[in-house]
Amino acid sequence: MARCFVTRDLPGSALERLRAAHDVDLWPDRLPPPPDVLRERAAQADGLLCLLTDAIDAGLIAACPDLIAISNLAVGVNNVDLAAATARGIPVGYTPDVLTESTADLTFALILAIARRLPEGMEAVRDGSWITWEPAFLLGRDVGGATLGIVGMGRIGHAVAQRAEGFAMTVVQSSRSGGMPLGDLLELADFVSIHCPLTPGTRDLIGAEQLRLMKPTAYLINTARGGIVNQPALITALREGWIAGAALDVTDPEPLPADDPLLDAPNLIVLPHVGSATHATRERMAGLAVDNLLAALAGDAMPHRYPPPPAG
Repeated sequence: MARCFVTRDLPGSALERLRAAHDVDLWPDRLPPPPDVLRERAAQADGLLCLLTDAIDAGLIAACPDLIAISNLAVGVNNVDLAAATARGIPVGYTPDVLTESTADLTFALILAIARRLPEGMEAVRDGSWITWEPAFLLGRDVGGATLGIVGMGRIGHAVAQRAEGFAMTVVQSSRSGGMPLGDLLELADFVSIHCPLTPGTRDLIGAEQLRLMKPTAYLINTARGGIVNQPALITALREGWIAGAALDVTDPEPLPADDPLLDAPNLIVLPHVGSATHATRERMAGLAVDNLLAALAGDAMPHRYPPPPAG
């Protein structure tokens, strides 16, 4: 029976399966374990089930002599030092595919909300500034028939494109697998939606130069990772009207401090990273994370190890 440290409680019954096979040390708080506590508890574990909010760096991995498996409850693994884990022969698991539909749903919800100024409308009802029907009150932009530019045409990008078909949108894309150059997409699109992974090559992919290429009537949507968009540049773009608005489910850092200047930028929606936050999706993610850990601790291959094997 192995020792497992789990850095947060999980929805559904997946943890019960892990407890049935191994000793489980569960961090009970809503907030992540502080770095010193994470290192102390992980140092006693054979298996680690962590979240994207946990920094699993080379120092932590070196401090865990018995660690033989890391299972990350996320579709990305940018919080894990993959080189350090690989050097130790520690497999890293992740939870792909299951959050595609829920994240695509949220992406389209953000497109509609920012284009039709829904948060402002809700506030107008609550604060009493809506006093009559007016022809020019809270005018937004049409989504139907607009051009949607998708940056990163993986599973989630494809799912967003499928939803766009129902709105008769023209979809263009830019990704490693093809499509048009990013600059051309930015100049053309009415809505730019980010769906690429955060890597050294995509950090600050959308900066001042790229934001200046966008139409002043265009909107930026990011449900991928906050670090893909340069936030100081985005603040400037919103304040100076380079773009019409932005809707973010991800930021850098997460959560944003209450006094972060991004929160004072106009024409902006910021959500607390809820792209996969449905009951069904989070329970499936928990199940995959536990499956990965159980397999590795049994000496078997993780069903969802990162990086995934090449196609074909």
